[in-house]
Amino acid sequence: MNALDYTRIPSPVGDLVLVADGMELVALEFADKSARLDVVRARLARALPPFELREAPDPAGAVARLTRYFAGDFAALDEQPVRTHGTTFQRRVWQALRDIPAGETRGYGELAAVIGAPRASRAVGAANGDNPVAIFVPCHRVVAADGSLHGYGGGLDRKHLLLLHEGARVARPAAPQLALV
Repeated sequence: MNALDYTRIPSPVGDLVLVADGMELVALEFADKSARLDVVRARLARALPPFELREAPDPAGAVARLTRYFAGDFAALDEQPVRTHGTTFQRRVWQALRDIPAGETRGYGELAAVIGAPRASRAVGAANGDNPVAIFVPCHRVVAADGSLHGYGGGLDRKHLLLLHEGARVARPAAPQLALV
């Protein structure tokens, strides 16, 4: 049985659960969304062979890289090896997300065109929502065609804060709940 390393850490955008298989990050969950490890375990069980979770201080170096990212070193995200499990289409979307520079955004339609499927903006949105390693695969950098914030598994407030942290110019979502410290 494979062992996956995990940790739960505080961050400027709330507690995060990080899970890695060796040197690759396989999951980043917002703890308020899936606060229990059994939820994370069930989600991973759909994509991975049988595994056991074991606590580790810095799975695959992701904690150190997130610390650097939140300190302003945006390249730290690009250095993190990730292993995503999904369809060929989803993996193309997730790779295209990693190619969006920090501080920039793309519309769903733009991203669809980039991957060679210009009429698949809804499918791009669905793949974006299924991203297993948020922040490192920066799905927060995708916005609606008019530039407004639209859809984010971690919540629009968190998406807004991540984009502001990166220096992107974005509209403020209604009734923000979080503040980047």
